Amino acid sequence: QVQLVESGGGLVQAGDSLRLSCASSGLTFSHYSMGWFRQAPGKEREFVAAINWNAAYTPYADSVKGRFTISRDNAKNTIYLQMNSLRPEDTAVYYCAATRATGLTAANKYNYWGQGTQVTVSS
Repeated sequence: QVQLVESGGGLVQAGDSLRLSCASSGLTFSHYSMGWFRQAPGKEREFVAAINWNAAYTPYADSVKGRFTISRDNAKNTIYLQMNSLRPEDTAVYYCAATRATGLTAANKYNYWGQGTQVTVSS
């Protein structure tokens, strides 16, 4: 059974940093591309960042480019999202997801999803 478990969310002030983690089990992690998505109240789930199996390809949403960094550790079956210079508009539930498809920015390409971790940024 595939499990993706996010951690690292919390309540921070604008300008602060957080690092999210997503630990996976039940899949051959190095064969999968991974992504981070987020969903704010009343809004649709949106793409944040993704990373292919060997970290050679890492697309980002324009809204987070230059502030967020995605990375992976295949030895630990874990991906990370380093979030710097956080803004109130970054407030959302953050989800990690796994796929073997191409088109990493589309949520419907992902087969497996975590339960999410809440990030709240106060102004």
